[in-house]
Amino acid sequence: MVDGVTLPAPRDGSPAVPRLADIAAQAQVSEATASRVLNGRPGVAHSTRQRVLAALDLLGYERPTRLRRRSAGLIGLITPELTNPIFPAFAQVVEQALAGYGYTPVLCTQIPGGATEDELVEQLEERGVNGIVFLSGLHADTTADPRRYARLTERGVPFVLINGYNERIRAPFVSPDDRSAVRMAVRHLADLGHRRIGLAIGPDRYVPSRRKAEGFADALAEILGTPREEAEQRVRRTLFSVEGGHAAAGSLLEQGCTGLVCGSDLMALGAVRAARERGLDVPADLSVVGFDDSQLVAFTDPPLTTVRQPVHAMATAAVGALLEEIAHQTVQRTEFVFQPELVVRGSTAQWVPGDGWDVRGASS
Repeated sequence: MVDGVTLPAPRDGSPAVPRLADIAAQAQVSEATASRVLNGRPGVAHSTRQRVLAALDLLGYERPTRLRRRSAGLIGLITPELTNPIFPAFAQVVEQALAGYGYTPVLCTQIPGGATEDELVEQLEERGVNGIVFLSGLHADTTADPRRYARLTERGVPFVLINGYNERIRAPFVSPDDRSAVRMAVRHLADLGHRRIGLAIGPDRYVPSRRKAEGFADALAEILGTPREEAEQRVRRTLFSVEGGHAAAGSLLEQGCTGLVCGSDLMALGAVRAARERGLDVPADLSVVGFDDSQLVAFTDPPLTTVRQPVHAMATAAVGALLEEIAHQTVQRTEFVFQPELVVRGSTAQWVPGDGWDVRGASS
């Protein structure tokens, strides 16, 4: 017991070391404030209280029983597979934001052969969820029937959609500026001296892929004067995966591309692998730019230059819009677009014509 506060043993089973100073330091508050929170006393701002509780969680202690509050309700989060690090990143921020308002998140992951999006929605409705967050769902697929979302509205279930705008769906959308993201990448490679630049993206039926392809053609025309027809020939549509990036890069390398823009960090890692299999060095022979800025790409070999998707801002905005929908407040049923950021690391470098090895056997 410290200052009247008794902390339970850590969740890992090790002996309790109830140091109020550690909790206060982790939460960046005074020991007196931490004590008030842990004793359940009033007079502490909600955001400060959340920081202290988060510090308790991070240090591995269970919360005292008196601090365990009742949930304000359930919010479903439907996400694609979790092997792509960007999806867990979004899920974590969404869940943290929801927890801050007292809601309990219910994570639903789609896996091959598992429940479909419609089946997951049905299961969530059966559990009486207050709302649903869709991350890169069927709303982003231009071939999918958007009426499923209209039916959800008719049943009175609030929802918000992340990544992939569809004008036929009346709901709040949250997206990165995909066209701007590709423009940043192309500008970066052009400034490094690259003139033959390729784009590796996912299937054309997905809105983010289409927007990236449009932004790529516009950027090549504006920055390098490349005709749109030629720009289209430097686009490879595969899968948003390491294997997809590997296949796309192989084809683009055969065209003599010295710089590649990829639709995801996983695709970029596949492109690096494809280059190395051909005896090429990244970035000396090929510069590669990813998209997302997943947590570990700063530690790959080489560290990946990428366009950072503003995950925290987007996820927080999505939760805010959903809560306004739940509270029946006026919220714009439109698309909120967030600006990405280019993060330059070691997978891109200056290109000097004549110094590089063109895989077709000619100097470039």
